[in-house]
Amino acid sequence: MSRDQNAGRSHSMKNDNSTFERVKEFKYLGTISRNQNPIQEEIKSRLKSRIACYHSVQNFLSSSLLSKNLKMKIYRITLLPVVFCGCETWSLTLREEPRLRLFENRVLRRIFGPKKDEVTGEWRKLRNEELNNLYSSHIIVRVIKSRRMRWAGQVARMGEGCTGF
Repeated sequence: MSRDQNAGRSHSMKNDNSTFERVKEFKYLGTISRNQNPIQEEIKSRLKSRIACYHSVQNFLSSSLLSKNLKMKIYRITLLPVVFCGCETWSLTLREEPRLRLFENRVLRRIFGPKKDEVTGEWRKLRNEELNNLYSSHIIVRVIKSRRMRWAGQVARMGEGCTGF
């Protein structure tokens, strides 16, 4: 994918016996690559995948037959890897962070269920602070930032002699 004056035209590239057609975008290992690849589009695509995965397990997360421990394992094993795939290269903005937190809080509310208010005796949704107290693990944005830092450290240790990943 190049950014020259002919980038809008349809060209192909030959390499040995293979021919590669120039495309505007392609998906590789779940990540969409474009000529101009704003990270917001990648995060939006990842959020769509995450929502589809969430809908496939939401009945398990709200089931009264499963323990909260097991529900948390389902969350960590099935949903979080979908979100974290490729997150090391994201540059999160203030626009994307609330979307990620919203997803995490939605899942945690599904897992922990409603709470009976001590004063009124009515059932209500858990507040964000209560969810953070119940879920002692790191919040999703912190995990993404820590993975980015770990990845940056690995790239820095590679040195200039290494040209490939």
